[in-house]
Amino acid sequence: MNRKALFAIVSSIILLSGCAKEFNAVYKSDDYIYRYEYAKEQYNREKYSRASLLFGDMVTLFKGTENAEECLFLYGMSCYRGEDYESAAEIFKKYCSSYAKGKYAELARYYIGESLYKTVPEPRLDQTPTIQAMKAYQDFLDLYPFSSHKTDAQGKLYKLQDILVEKEYQNAKLYYNLGTYFGNCTSGGNNYEACIVTSQNALKEYPFTTLREEFAALIMKSKYELAVHSVKAKQADRFQDAEDECYGFINEYPDSKERVNAEKFIEKCKQYTKTGEVDD
Repeated sequence: MNRKALFAIVSSIILLSGCAKEFNAVYKSDDYIYRYEYAKEQYNREKYSRASLLFGDMVTLFKGTENAEECLFLYGMSCYRGEDYESAAEIFKKYCSSYAKGKYAELARYYIGESLYKTVPEPRLDQTPTIQAMKAYQDFLDLYPFSSHKTDAQGKLYKLQDILVEKEYQNAKLYYNLGTYFGNCTSGGNNYEACIVTSQNALKEYPFTTLREEFAALIMKSKYELAVHSVKAKQADRFQDAEDECYGFINEYPDSKERVNAEKFIEKCKQYTKTGEVDD
């Protein structure tokens, strides 16, 4: 290590040590206004962990004073900027509860959604945080329909909806892939029936999803497989239902890559109608 690099490291250690001493002195100070101004200075310098520690300590101290509202809001923003999103969401909720018509109410509502948005997991995991984030954004849009953050909130809302749709699609596809492995439904049904119900419910709840064709393909294929694996007494009705579904799919998605399967299934269904049997 050369002398220049060594000097830089030593200088950094001394500087950090000095900053830590300064912070500790401020933190222990009985001059609350000084502490508060120092906290705002740390926030502006993007020292968010220090700012959140100071603001959090003063929220109770400032309760009922002229600084209380701003202190609580900046506490939330410090946590948000410092990537402590769960804490930020709770603090912004507290702000909205305490200052429903406060100076920062609109921003606090918006940042509840933003904070929750940052905690949303991938589609295969539990989507409770996604639902909470969607509700937060919707509440914000209902309360502030002309906000400058409206477009961003709407965009995030659509992205969150896409995550929920993807979750449903993965569930439906899993049912289809499980096939006759074991039963998951009542009334003598199986995984194919579960796939159909899951896909149909998703299309009802999210009619404009970009995965509409994929859901429709799963419904079509599942209805055919359900007919093939049904007891004899149910096969006639189920093959007819599968045939109708295939024609409907072709009409709606004439250029789909699944059209080949749809046409193949139609021929199989017609074969059953004529002979009462279907070739493997």
